[in-house]
Amino acid sequence: MFNEEEFLKVKEKALENHIPIIMDDTLSTIEKILKEKNPNKILEIGTAVGYSASCFAKNTNESCIIDTIEIDEERAKEAIENIEKIGVSDKVNIMIGNAVDILPTLNPGYDIVFIDAAKSKYSIFLEEGIRLINDSGIIIADNVLYKGYVMSDYNKHKQRTAVRHLREYIKEVTENPNLKTDILEVGDGLAISKVSKK
Repeated sequence: MFNEEEFLKVKEKALENHIPIIMDDTLSTIEKILKEKNPNKILEIGTAVGYSASCFAKNTNESCIIDTIEIDEERAKEAIENIEKIGVSDKVNIMIGNAVDILPTLNPGYDIVFIDAAKSKYSIFLEEGIRLINDSGIIIADNVLYKGYVMSDYNKHKQRTAVRHLREYIKEVTENPNLKTDILEVGDGLAISKVSKK
């Protein structure tokens, strides 16, 4: 049973502690996709405290499984506790470790892949995402416009690397003939790529 009160507590605490969680308008866009797609299996790269995985659990059918990967052990432990309290631990499976190492060990069969982790690894996550996703599945990447820096000429030195990697990601998803991609200016930028493997 989904516990709305605990869910809101997780959101509140994450915002207070400046833990990056999925923005509300980004979430409503993804909720629409989940309702249309009715996925049975979702892969999330970047669990943080389990907020987005809980959102996915809330907006999918009872048998949908969400596999999610988190590199930070402390955050992963917190996510496990949060998911337990929210009441979705039967649907959410948290893997602790580096996604770069874990992804190659997974088997294909996902309907949706959600990327929200290290910006410098987005291209690796995309490549693995394409391998793991079903035909006509959807790959969603969050924060692709990165505070507007990705589409502007100005970027501070410390953002430069992230911006370069995100530009590469956008180039890859818009030029890949097997992907049909929309870049939406919701939240911090959302890339939605429909996969066609035929």
